[in-house]
Amino acid sequence: MADKEKDSKKVSRRKFLVKGGLGTIGVVAIGAYLFRSPIRRQILGVVNSLEAPYLDNIDQPMIWFEVTSDNNILLHSPKMEMGQGTFTGIAQMAAEELSVSMNQIQVVHAASSTGNVDSFATGGSTSISGLWKPLRELSAMLRVMLLKEAALKMNVDVDQLAVVDGVISGNGKTLTYAQAAEGVEDWEVPDVPVLKDAKDYKYIGKPIARVDLDAKVYGDPIFGMDAEMPNMLYGAVVRPSKIGSTFVSADTKAAESMPGVVKIVVEDDFVGIVANSMIAAENAKGAINVTWDSYDNLNTDAIVKMMTVGNGKSSVIQQNGDSFDDQDEVVTLEFRSPIGAHAQIEPNGVVAYVDGDSATIKISTQVVGLTRKEVAKRLDLDVEKVNVIPTYLGGGFGRRLHTPHAVQAAIMSKSVGKPVKYFFSRKEEFQHDMFRPPTHHVIKGKLNAEGYLDGLEHQFVSGDVATDSALIPNALTNFLGADVGAIRGGFIQYTAIPNFKAECWHVALPFATSWWRSLGLLANTFAMESFIDEMALKAKKNAVDFRLHQIADEPIDIRLKNVIKATAEKANYSEEVKDGRAMGFAASIDANTPCAQVAEVSIVDNEIVVHKVTVAMDPGLAVNPDQIRAQCEGCVIMGMSAVLYEQMFVVDGELTPTIYGPYQMALMKNAPKEIDVVLLQGKDTPGAVGEPPLGPIGAAIANAVRRLTGERLTELPLKLSKKA
Repeated sequence: MADKEKDSKKVSRRKFLVKGGLGTIGVVAIGAYLFRSPIRRQILGVVNSLEAPYLDNIDQPMIWFEVTSDNNILLHSPKMEMGQGTFTGIAQMAAEELSVSMNQIQVVHAASSTGNVDSFATGGSTSISGLWKPLRELSAMLRVMLLKEAALKMNVDVDQLAVVDGVISGNGKTLTYAQAAEGVEDWEVPDVPVLKDAKDYKYIGKPIARVDLDAKVYGDPIFGMDAEMPNMLYGAVVRPSKIGSTFVSADTKAAESMPGVVKIVVEDDFVGIVANSMIAAENAKGAINVTWDSYDNLNTDAIVKMMTVGNGKSSVIQQNGDSFDDQDEVVTLEFRSPIGAHAQIEPNGVVAYVDGDSATIKISTQVVGLTRKEVAKRLDLDVEKVNVIPTYLGGGFGRRLHTPHAVQAAIMSKSVGKPVKYFFSRKEEFQHDMFRPPTHHVIKGKLNAEGYLDGLEHQFVSGDVATDSALIPNALTNFLGADVGAIRGGFIQYTAIPNFKAECWHVALPFATSWWRSLGLLANTFAMESFIDEMALKAKKNAVDFRLHQIADEPIDIRLKNVIKATAEKANYSEEVKDGRAMGFAASIDANTPCAQVAEVSIVDNEIVVHKVTVAMDPGLAVNPDQIRAQCEGCVIMGMSAVLYEQMFVVDGELTPTIYGPYQMALMKNAPKEIDVVLLQGKDTPGAVGEPPLGPIGAAIANAVRRLTGERLTELPLKLSKKA
């Protein structure tokens, strides 16, 4: 527990109840993590490898759990389920310490009214790792609380009691958890008991089936677009198509008299329509003439020119040794990546109801706490009177790390006194995304007499990732000196090289860029691992041996070496081109999780075809190995899509494409026939899983193409020259 003084705190029945069905024991004390160091580069290095702790309530089981009358456990999760299987992993951890079976645990999203609010977000691959210790402790505390109450009711010493599947027994008597909790008005929250030893785990480490599988297979209405409220109306918002648009004026007269229109809402920053149907709202939207002040002539070429190393503000994030002393022997390569969209399948949507001095918001979001605060501030409500009810997310990937459309829906609801449902069109999703920023990289390297790197320098430029987002204030970036999102993957991991340096440049773009799955990792690793491969070829050394020789011997380095060796062994890595196929190798470390991949590639009709990808990753303790393998497979597919197909353009001030199809993505036919995953467990606690496997795939494919064709591809998406 965070505060030992609270060990015997009495808790009223209002906060700890038993209900019928899936009803109640109730989730998160404020914690704080402060990190200080006088040396900025050291700070950035630690932040880059930091395994973020859970920062909120860790000493009140009453707001995390409910015990139902049929002796099941309802777990209110402050972390959102975006398709990664998080609910399954946390159910395993809770079931372990509660001594209940998996089918007795149901995980739901915690509404903000429960008090169990994550003050940061669901993201950064921290859901399982961050909850690993606090959730097990909370579960164990609840078990002890129930055992104490059972001991009183059974008139048996608590030390004589045992519990199996939520049934307490001792001295010939039995009592369920529900029976133990029934009628209890005051509870003592105990000190954290001793947690179970790993050798006694019944669920942790096992490939348990997904707890949310049935709902998704059978199409239950669990997503934001499915959300409804009684007597709700439908909303739409007029949005500009041009970059950098600011509202000037609106002519709403024609729309006001259209069939089905209930009200037109004009605010300083948006124009909304409330109607009896979605079609009526969309039709009226098209009849409103809005004047915008916009960037009319901006094009992709201007963005590329802007995003070039040397522009903007720079910060050296890593440095050791000297600069190159002989430029004649230095190899220099440049790499680029384009604007990328989130392109999640479910567009953003919300249902809001403002009733007097309170508001209810049903929404797909990764930021329950932030959304609640923004609605409360804009409508001048007490934050405790805003209840945000999260739904399942039909894809997140960072797109829902800011959901201000909840504010717009709430304003429209307040104006008509009824619930309003509003969601983005596909065009709006594409044009008003918070994009993956384009990047440019200049990498220099120099070999020594033995054919290994004597010096390595990585300079790269990015737009905002974490900087200027709703979650990370600019003051933090100013303190750290670099965008903590953009630098992911930008550090040099081969620290046995005598001289190395990494420098990040930041350029402010005229359109919104922000969090995207893996942040800077995908682009940075593509550039760095492609360059490392090119230097191995120049040195005439095996790509795996070349990497291993230049990795240091710190704990994380040893784990990196182990995943490199495991991948090479599992893939039977060879640099021989055989039967028109070649292998490419790449590795990365992200959020203290090392990962390596081998891609087996051929060229068919001048197109890159990926046949097989072998992955080895060390996420530490694997709470659910199947879940982690699935995440690796998902990252490989998503990464392939990004590095082979995906890109946005700027044409006459508009971001385009605005629909699937023209926005190319990997299809089923493009997926490799095999994705082979090897899991190592180089530490005894869980680490990051959801993003690290995105790192190596781009370079692994490009490195295979280099061996097949002799062509070094330096721009994403990867395209062969016509000569290939």
